[in-house]
Formats: sequence, C-alpha cells, structure tokens
Amino acid sequence: MQFKDVIGQPVLKTELTQLMQENRLAHAMLFLGKEGSGALPLAIAFAQYIVCEKNTPKPAVPVGPSLFGEELPAESEIATEWQTDACGVCASCLKAAELQHPDIHFSYPVVTKKSGTPPISTDYIAEWRSFIKTSPYGNVYDWLQFIGAENKQGNITAHECNDITRKLNLKSFEGGYKVLIMWMPEYLGNEGNKLLKLIEEPPERTVFLLVAENESQILPTILSRCQLIKVPQLSNDDIRQALISRNNTDEQTAARVAAISEGNYREALHMVQYTNEDWHNLLREWLNSILKNGPLAQVKWVEEIGQLGREEQKQFLRYFNHLIHLAIRIQVLPHLAEQYPEKEKDFAVRLNKFTGIEQQQAIVEELDKASYYIERNAHGKMLFMALTLKIYHIIQDKVVLLGD
Repeated sequence: MQFKDVIGQPVLKTELTQLMQENRLAHAMLFLGKEGSGALPLAIAFAQYIVCEKNTPKPAVPVGPSLFGEELPAESEIATEWQTDACGVCASCLKAAELQHPDIHFSYPVVTKKSGTPPISTDYIAEWRSFIKTSPYGNVYDWLQFIGAENKQGNITAHECNDITRKLNLKSFEGGYKVLIMWMPEYLGNEGNKLLKLIEEPPERTVFLLVAENESQILPTILSRCQLIKVPQLSNDDIRQALISRNNTDEQTAARVAAISEGNYREALHMVQYTNEDWHNLLREWLNSILKNGPLAQVKWVEEIGQLGREEQKQFLRYFNHLIHLAIRIQVLPHLAEQYPEKEKDFAVRLNKFTGIEQQQAIVEELDKASYYIERNAHGKMLFMALTLKIYHIIQDKVVLLGD
C-alpha cells in the first residue's frame, strides 16, 4: 500500500516522509486516530515507504583505490533521491503491497485457532492479508467477525509478545529496516510489559508502528515510549471523493453520506448501503406522531421502524442526529445554512421552531444511547417506543407540525 492509496491526510503524508529524509525516524511511533480515519492504512503505507529500495540508504562500504591508485571515499548512507511515496515497482514494494515483505511484521487481536494452541497473529496471516485488501478501513469488530471469532474476545497475548521478540531479534532478511505494525494495542494487557525493553532498546534499524483508537486504554509504560502521531478524522470532501472514485457512488448520495459520516469512512461505506431508505419522510412521520397525532400514530410508527434491521435503525438515528447538529449550527451561525441541501436546511429550521439548544442536546443524548443499545441487540420496538416517550417529554411544550 502506498500513500496514494490512503484517503486524504496530505499533511501527515508529507511529515512522515520528512522524518525519513531528515533522519528523524523514531524507533517507536503511535498512530492515534478514530475509527475510519485511516490510521492503519497510513501506517502500512509508511512501512512500505520505509522498506522501499528507492528510500532506503545503502550501508557505507569501502570502495578501494581508483584507477590511478587514489583512495575513493566510502559510499554514503544518504539516499541520493528521496521520493514523496514508495516507488511501488521495486522488489521490496511489490512484496510489501501484497503484505508479504519478510521484514514487515504484523500483530493484531486474535482468538485461539486450534484447541490447545496459544493465539498467535501469524496463524491468521492469510486472513489478515485478505481483510486488509478488502476492508482496509474496517474496525476490530469487522476483523474478529472476518476470522469467525463470533462472541469470543480477541487479545494480544503474552505468547504473541514472545513471538514478536523472537522475530525482531532476527537479522533483517533484506538487509534494511525491520518494521512491526501492531494494530489495536488496546488489546494488549499487562503482558505488554514484556515488550518494554525491546521498544526502548530495539535492534538496529527496527521500527515499531502502533495503531490505536483509544489512547487511554494503552499501557502507560508503552505509551510513554512512543512518538505520538495524531491522525485527524477525514474531511467531508475527502469522504465524498473517495466514495465516488472508490465505491462508484453517485455524486448526490456521496455528498449526503459524507455530511453525516463524521469523518468515518468505514461508517460512510455502511451508510451507502441504505441510501435508498427515505429517512426524511420516516423522521417527519415520527415527529408528527409525537407532537400532534397521538399514541395510535406512535404505535403504528414503532411497528414500521421495528421491521427494519438493526443497521438500518442505527442509520436512521444517525440521520436524525445529523439534522439536530445542523439545526444547532444554524442557530449559532445562521449564515452556514446556505451550505446545506434545501430539504435538510428547511427541516433543521423547523426543528429550531419547537426545540431550543438544551432540548436538542438532550435528544442527541437519547439518540446516542439508543444507538448503543441497538448495537447490543436491544428489542427494536420496545426501544423505539421508550425513545418516543422520552422525546415527547423533552419537547412537549413547543409543538409545531412538520410539513413535507
């Protein structure tokens, strides 16, 4: 994977290449980014950049006397021509692109593959290569489902730490850098302290690239030994362009999904699957049943939403959440209204007629809780009926019928 394959992040791509060019490459780096930001693809692309033959300085070797008996200077360890990306065509790049470079090692949460054997990342390397090629922006839940973990909890175990130590203490196969990419060090318990000495005093030309989503869940002893690289969430425009070019999504759908994806490309891909649903009309019917039409209309609506799958219910709640945030932005900065589609802007303005910012924040909290419970298999009809009653009590004193 090259930098050009990573969505957005132009500033980080430049800064990472400069670390190599200026000989400031730290031996341990933590790529910290929220789900869907592309922290893992960025780390994989950086690993390929590190081992690329165009960017790897050759070791100094004596050249010997010239034709006229003069001693020539040793070859320099400085690369003559630095690239802004891995070349993609050298032998090292070809192997790295297939995730088969012998000096790029991977560690990630796994479960026991065979009864009686310890869970080791290497046992799942074939599945890992397939997962990265098909879902480079996937999260740990996607990965554990991909390997058939079902309800088992993935871990990075003491056995894995011992295997990492063994591999990194071996001599480099290609004679250059050795790189370990550890994905989700949050799954590394106290056994991670086994790696402290290796991280602090690694073998020559050994680089640790840790990729995490939650800084607070990483062992402080490991965190303190890493250079922090914060990976920002993707911009709406980055996601829109990626959906169009990579997923063949039409322009209008891509723009709408990008606006509510909150910088999460994985979530954007999931949303595209449900773009045919008319969330706007469904939301209008719900709020009218709450504010005007009464219990019978509410029960009928709950029956309708209860027929949808959990993923669709989550996307509906996210859409409502997006409109509330839009309404808040319009209240605070009215001139921003012109940046949004007419249909959504009109709906947000109507929301502001019967809810204030405090009420809107309270509704957002309830929507977030509902999404959390849906992910944990809550009963859909019971959940939406309870949510209907809560929203009624939040906004009952300010009633405005929502038009089409």
